[in-house]
Amino acid sequence: MTRLNNAALSGLSAGVARPGYDRSQVKTGVVHLGIGAFHRAHQAVVFDDALASGDLRWGVLGASLRSPGVRDQLNPQDGLYTLVVRDGAEEHLRVIGAGRGVLVGPEDPAALVAAMADADVHIVTLTVTEKGYRLDPATGDLLLDDPDVAADLAEITAPRTAPGFIVAALQARKAAGLKPFTVISCDNIPHNGKRIRAGVVAMARNLDPLLADWIEAEGAFPQTMIDRIVPATTPDDVARLTARLGVEDQGMVKAEPFTQWVIEDWFAGERPDFAAFGVQLTDAVEPWEDAKLRLLNGSHSAIAYLGALSGHEHVHEAVVVPAFRTFVEALWDAAQTTLSPPPGLDVAAYRDELMARFSNSALMHRTRQIAMDGSQKLPQRLLAGAAERLESGQDIEAMALGVAAWMRWQEGVTESGEAVLVDDPLASRTAELIAASENDEAEVRALLTLSAVFPTTLANDRRFVDAVTGAFLSLREHGAVEAARRVTE
Repeated sequence: MTRLNNAALSGLSAGVARPGYDRSQVKTGVVHLGIGAFHRAHQAVVFDDALASGDLRWGVLGASLRSPGVRDQLNPQDGLYTLVVRDGAEEHLRVIGAGRGVLVGPEDPAALVAAMADADVHIVTLTVTEKGYRLDPATGDLLLDDPDVAADLAEITAPRTAPGFIVAALQARKAAGLKPFTVISCDNIPHNGKRIRAGVVAMARNLDPLLADWIEAEGAFPQTMIDRIVPATTPDDVARLTARLGVEDQGMVKAEPFTQWVIEDWFAGERPDFAAFGVQLTDAVEPWEDAKLRLLNGSHSAIAYLGALSGHEHVHEAVVVPAFRTFVEALWDAAQTTLSPPPGLDVAAYRDELMARFSNSALMHRTRQIAMDGSQKLPQRLLAGAAERLESGQDIEAMALGVAAWMRWQEGVTESGEAVLVDDPLASRTAELIAASENDEAEVRALLTLSAVFPTTLANDRRFVDAVTGAFLSLREHGAVEAARRVTE
């Protein structure tokens, strides 16, 4: 089967949107580290919009910092791929042309550094997940004893980490008399701009204090909030799209209609007219970030664990269950009390929209996909709000059930007895703690000792311990559906 590529564009049906600009004239203005489905369904679409407007400076060079998988999907397709937007029975296809190819960092780190140091590059975006920042979760300091960080500090010309590649490229730009590029984190973590800046500056300071001073003075690391549900692509998705296109697209991505990108208005140099393409520029990202993390992401994680434990493969199947749907509303009620909504955000309307998004059956968003890396997600999604409610003397029953469901998921078995993969950076440690626990109460206490997840003040708060323990026992005795129902009685 012929692959999607430049030559195949003219043969696509009229119902498929495709690039209307001359791709041969596009410059590489953006390098994206950690290229994956989310970037291709979110940020790359905005840069494609910029190209479609006639501003051809914003082509995107992708970079994988681990495997060649995405390179092998996209490079044979001239960087092209299809964005499939699904909403109920409706499906809209758009071929995205912003991609300028994909480099694989470990194969040729010098090539990636050179690409990032090119004068045409004004923005470096990244989606490497929180663990890719190589920061201590408790202190926020650069993990100097991390083997890859140590290797970068020993030989920065052949970096292995995201901070290392950024530092190496900035060092090259400084030597060439160029301005820094703007670094835009698109990871779904709080204070993402501050975190990547901390890692980059710390690494630079260990190498060259003058370089670090230059980055601090001239660089820009804006905070961002990003939102779009992007389920994992399946072989069935590829086969279905192939039948419709008449060519094979191994790089396709699928997403919901909703998309949002909020960026702090802080740039080191040139940028697209973001506002013209639906991006919100603001002086304060945090209120937007908190609303998303505690309303959307907190409930997404909780329903993922509860749904997966009770045998619901997809989010839309879980929220159809009355007990789960009522639980999500209760969780939102609790989380809403911890927010200071930004101007322009109607929280009631936002909640209605979230439920409609969760209920979109066309997305087939797997609960087990959302359940991945939970130890890195809990602190900002559920624990921060729980701590604030306890401080003000409010109950945390709904939040506690979400935390307990994560603990129960760490056991690696569903309520029906099916063994499941616990895909989490702390999976081996949680397995050890669970195996050494003599009963359920001991298991909860053991997991609460994970300082990378639970702040000491929270883990030692009797109200929190009791609430999580009670929720865990309810899950064990009654199962996820009944436990959720009891929380909302």
